[in-house]
Amino acid sequence: MSKFIFITGGVVSSVGKGLASASLGFLLRGRGLNIAMLKLDPYINVDPGSMDPLQHGEVYVTDDGAEGDLDLGHYERFAGVKLNRRSNITTGRIYQSVIARERRGGYGGGTVQVVPHITDAIKETFTRLEGPDVDVVMVELGGTVGDIEGLPFIEAFRQFSLERDDGDVVFVHITMVPFLKASKEIKTKPTQHSVQKLREYGIQPDIIVCRSEEAIPPSVKEKIAMFCNVRRDCVLDERNVDTTVYEVPVILHEQNADAIICRRFGLETPEPDLGEWRAMLDIAANPEGTVEIAVVGAHHSMSDSYKSVNEALFHGGVANRVKVVRREVDSTALTPENVGEALSGVAGVIVPDGAGKTGYEGTLLAIRWARENKVPFLGIGLGTELAALEFARNVAGIEGAFHAALVDNKEKNLADAAMVRIDTEGMPTWDRSAVRKGLYACALRRGSVLRQAYGDEEFVRERHRNEFELNPVMLPKLQAAGMVVSGINPDSQLAEAFELADHPWYVGVIYHPEFKSRPIAPHPLFRAFVGGAKTV
Repeated sequence: MSKFIFITGGVVSSVGKGLASASLGFLLRGRGLNIAMLKLDPYINVDPGSMDPLQHGEVYVTDDGAEGDLDLGHYERFAGVKLNRRSNITTGRIYQSVIARERRGGYGGGTVQVVPHITDAIKETFTRLEGPDVDVVMVELGGTVGDIEGLPFIEAFRQFSLERDDGDVVFVHITMVPFLKASKEIKTKPTQHSVQKLREYGIQPDIIVCRSEEAIPPSVKEKIAMFCNVRRDCVLDERNVDTTVYEVPVILHEQNADAIICRRFGLETPEPDLGEWRAMLDIAANPEGTVEIAVVGAHHSMSDSYKSVNEALFHGGVANRVKVVRREVDSTALTPENVGEALSGVAGVIVPDGAGKTGYEGTLLAIRWARENKVPFLGIGLGTELAALEFARNVAGIEGAFHAALVDNKEKNLADAAMVRIDTEGMPTWDRSAVRKGLYACALRRGSVLRQAYGDEEFVRERHRNEFELNPVMLPKLQAAGMVVSGINPDSQLAEAFELADHPWYVGVIYHPEFKSRPIAPHPLFRAFVGGAKTV
């Protein structure tokens, strides 16, 4: 049977549970173990797909089209696991399933309660991940111990640990250990109280990972171990990193985190080979230069809104042995008068996906600036959609060109829309159509910049999350004006990507390459984009 690791957080939210979980997953996979990973989110939304990126950060998309929490990105980037729609469950989805079952008569008319019905439904979400080919199931609970919405999940963990044999379950608690600058002291009391609360719920952590600004001295670890009833070697230090979050697995490995977990499970495994990972860290710490890239968007006030894009830029930098310096450009503040100053000196411009109508006029200005000044440009999702609109207006000379998502007047002629919804016949429509989510094929045009970036591959499969497509009615006019459609879906014949013939490096893709980029396997488009910017 599979072993289980339950990861909880204490003291404050955003303490780094996702990174710690992903790092432990990386180390266990390095020891030859097959793992499955699950993020439990206590909010009542059914899924993160429609949530405001300024509150929740980016929406991460898996191969099967599931929209999940951004921590799934950490899991895939670090641990290298392939996740799916079973990898992220919310309170909303749990209650939805229980209520639906009750409506079908599934409980025989009995009283439906949090215990046992909700907790049983929670346990089902992680027990269905186990199997003969899964050695360890890792389950991370969002939020903080003590949050009222997290109590059913904690109770489910407690029940499950009693139902399994000794040595089948490990509890890891991630907690903040603050440093008070005024008194120059590291304070352990918040951690003690957090563990005390966890123990009140019936759970004794086996391992405590201490998030801190600096390394925690042995005396402080001994104090935490004593008052939290944990072995001294099971109090680990996850200090702030110097260069990149990808240092965290090495930090935890040097404290025997993976060895401790395997010992708890009674598993004999080889030491992980971290050579390739350390080589990546060495390049990141010793770059041969810097490349400044402007990231143009309307959601910079939430640092995680463009998380996967930012990480993919880092990966592309490592591939080119340079440090990518991001210039965050707020598209809502761009005007014709200040756009040149806002982008002056950058080696490349990237416009990632976005949500809503906010800042799109400023984004169009930035795209035009990159096109006219021959600065390497990469558009993703909405960034590509707006690039098509900018080209239609300012190059193809289509008066009144618009994006169907950004207008309220449905009396407009859809022939003038650069981006439209497509009906089942492949024609523009105002009606709501199916959103393309998950993996779709893309045939690459021979001789294109896009195909060159992919190493002359003929076909690729990339993750999508798009409702709008390049208008097939307008496309011939755009191509006549110099747009090169360099990627086409072989089944629907919809345009997946385009570039400009008279620009040194200008590529827009409807899909989301950032979701498939990894630190030691950078996505080809980010590798090529940063490489193009490097040569400017």
